[in-house]
Amino acid sequence: MWFGSWSDLMRVVLVGAAAYLWLVVVLRISGKRTLAKLNAFDLVVTVALGSTLATILLSSDVSWSEGAVALVLLAALQYLAAFVSSRRPRVRTVLTADPTLLVEDGVLLDRALAQQRVSPGEVRQAVRASGFGDLAQVAAVVLETDGSFSVIACEQRGDGSALQDVARPADDDRRPNTHDGDRR
Repeated sequence: MWFGSWSDLMRVVLVGAAAYLWLVVVLRISGKRTLAKLNAFDLVVTVALGSTLATILLSSDVSWSEGAVALVLLAALQYLAAFVSSRRPRVRTVLTADPTLLVEDGVLLDRALAQQRVSPGEVRQAVRASGFGDLAQVAAVVLETDGSFSVIACEQRGDGSALQDVARPADDDRRPNTHDGDRR
């Protein structure tokens, strides 16, 4: 239990080092998209890569070559999914969430906040982190596909074309900017 054999330890060291180096090579070849901010599909691939590396390291039932093929397969599937989703909007909607408008013209959108399980306090925190002290100075806050917030100032809105693909809830859930904490 505490010690198998020196050959088992040497296998972990040698195969582990080779698998680690191979994973670095695969990730460099597959491009920045593999290591980008994570949406749900990216997270699954990242966890699978880690699990595969751990299996290569610790399971003597999996050869280095089998593990290397598994790592390449995961990176190739991630590349294929990114390639197809960048060209086919229907595939993109299956693999990634749509960005969602949470604030419009300084007004919190209650329905969008509830649907995305985001509190008004989290939105205000993102607005403050962007350097604004007043929601009235904010044209839009968008919850992006990777879970981050984008804050667009009123004077930076321009023609609004950057908001073209952002999901907008119905106008009837608009709430004036109040200082009522996180009550809804």
